[in-house]
Amino acid sequence: MPMTGMEDLERFRARYPEKFPPEEEVFAHVRRGDRIFLGTACGEPQHLVQALTDYVKAHPKAFFDAEIIQVWTLGVAPYTDERLKSNFRLNAFFVGPNTRSAVNEGLADYTPIFLSQVPDLFNRRVLSIDVALVQTSPPDRHGYLSLGISVDIVKAAAASARLIIAQVNPQMPRVQGDGFLHIDEVDYVVPFDEPLLEYRPSVPDAIAERIGRYVARIVEDGDTIQAGYGSVPNAIMSALRRKKHLGVHTELLTDGLVDLIRAGVIDNSRKTVDRGQAVTSFCMGSRETYDFVHCNPAIEFRTIDYTNDPVVIARQERMCAINSALQIDLTGQATAESIGRSFYSGIGGQADFMRGAILARGGKSILALQSTAEDGAVSRIVPFLPEGAGATLNRGDVHYVVTEYGIAHIHGKNVRERAMDLIAIAHPAFRHRLVEEARRLHLVYGDQEFVPGERGEYPEHHEARKTTKTGLPLLLRPVKISDEPALKDFFYSLSDQSMYRRFMTPRRDMPHERLQEFVAIDYGREMVILACPDEGTRSPVLGLAEYYIEEDGLTANVAFAVTDAYQNQGVGTELLAHLTQIARKQGLHGFTAEVLRENEAMLRVFEKMKFPLEMATSGDVYKLRISLK
Repeated sequence: MPMTGMEDLERFRARYPEKFPPEEEVFAHVRRGDRIFLGTACGEPQHLVQALTDYVKAHPKAFFDAEIIQVWTLGVAPYTDERLKSNFRLNAFFVGPNTRSAVNEGLADYTPIFLSQVPDLFNRRVLSIDVALVQTSPPDRHGYLSLGISVDIVKAAAASARLIIAQVNPQMPRVQGDGFLHIDEVDYVVPFDEPLLEYRPSVPDAIAERIGRYVARIVEDGDTIQAGYGSVPNAIMSALRRKKHLGVHTELLTDGLVDLIRAGVIDNSRKTVDRGQAVTSFCMGSRETYDFVHCNPAIEFRTIDYTNDPVVIARQERMCAINSALQIDLTGQATAESIGRSFYSGIGGQADFMRGAILARGGKSILALQSTAEDGAVSRIVPFLPEGAGATLNRGDVHYVVTEYGIAHIHGKNVRERAMDLIAIAHPAFRHRLVEEARRLHLVYGDQEFVPGERGEYPEHHEARKTTKTGLPLLLRPVKISDEPALKDFFYSLSDQSMYRRFMTPRRDMPHERLQEFVAIDYGREMVILACPDEGTRSPVLGLAEYYIEEDGLTANVAFAVTDAYQNQGVGTELLAHLTQIARKQGLHGFTAEVLRENEAMLRVFEKMKFPLEMATSGDVYKLRISLK
């Protein structure tokens, strides 16, 4: 439905009749070789675009070699028609579905650039704009038209253009912020009422929902967030509904973000910059979202050189940038713009936000992507980006990588560690191949072990959160193949006495060869459970419990160790209880264990299990048999 009436427009038509000529006369002012700017995405002036191409078809010699400048089109892009190649050539800052073929076939151009830098190209006339086709709301009584859902680079393009042609559409919302043009600045006005383009991403599937749940573990109450578009970001927004006091500083406002504003999850009360305001640059969504932003003082549309300025973003404490990519390699560099030599999308604003978030105090950069493409035929996690792929994000731009198989926190980690972290969240069908390639390329140890198939797949369902008798919160989880550095730190944190009690040998070293026995495991034959205080990148291991199933297939040998600083706080008790629960679910009938007679604390933990226990002595060792039936 229309956002506002057209009464004020008629008053200005009477005052400035020269601004309202027939369309035929409007386009007669376009010259050969002009650069013609088109509004962005859902704010694209569809009628003007169609009218311009219709004019050229009717007057094929009216002008030639005009360059169409645009960020991204959701429309039909009639100017890419082969029959109009002598009249128009597209130059896009972002490649979309409707222009992808033309760009890759050499029929259109792509300009890779950070979106935050585009207004400067216009202002300094490095890329001068001759004609700007924009879409606005009707004017208010003071003569101000609103650019509505597309402020982004449109304001700068209009400010530098020789000729501004505005499609005044009563369905365009009026928004707060930078997006106002006065009718005195506009050369020609073309009133035309039509529905705005809408963007409705596909409904998130189970994979996207799993990714969303993992991202929700990283986002904390009070964070300020930015997110891109698509089914995965949509699922992430849904997963954030239990958060509190989130803020928004983003280039793109989506239905998912608006839903969180409506629900009170986003209140912008903790922002350090623009507190109380949701700040965005353009909007792609549904009619309901456009209704919501109309005259809404809590949502401010700013030009993209503000929203995407890494310096502005970095001033936002606890800034959390959430973006996606087409591929990421095992060293941590990612492409969001091309698949090999084929251009697919563009740099856009994600590099601006990811780098700004890294510089922000308490900031986080998150790359969320499905583990595979082409219906599971291709891994998005690859050994190295293929030749021709643009490295949109370099190896220092990403803190977290999230797939449907978990979270890899790669910030501050060496190449070997991040390679193992990323292999651990790749699709299971590709992990073995990735390990083999990583070995060949010397990204990981040459003897790196790996358990392929279901038996090597991380059993997330065995994760649990517990609180010890002393009030210590713990995350109990199975070991991952990427935990080798954490376990190395754990074992070397144990005192000589604790190491001797655990291994019953004076040997105190724990080289890579021994550590692999704890991390490259067959979950169907053995289990290693870690006790950690949280899920951070270098979250320390406070304790470890393990069992391996004996030859009879019904009993398992069990052992555990707790770092000295956390002994006698209930960590061992919780570890053993959780390991027992897993063993019973696997159908095991009992445990066996060996405990040094001097290790009374460990013996008490076994005795507290309240299962039938048989104990025999052999020299300085107790041999235990525990029935779980």
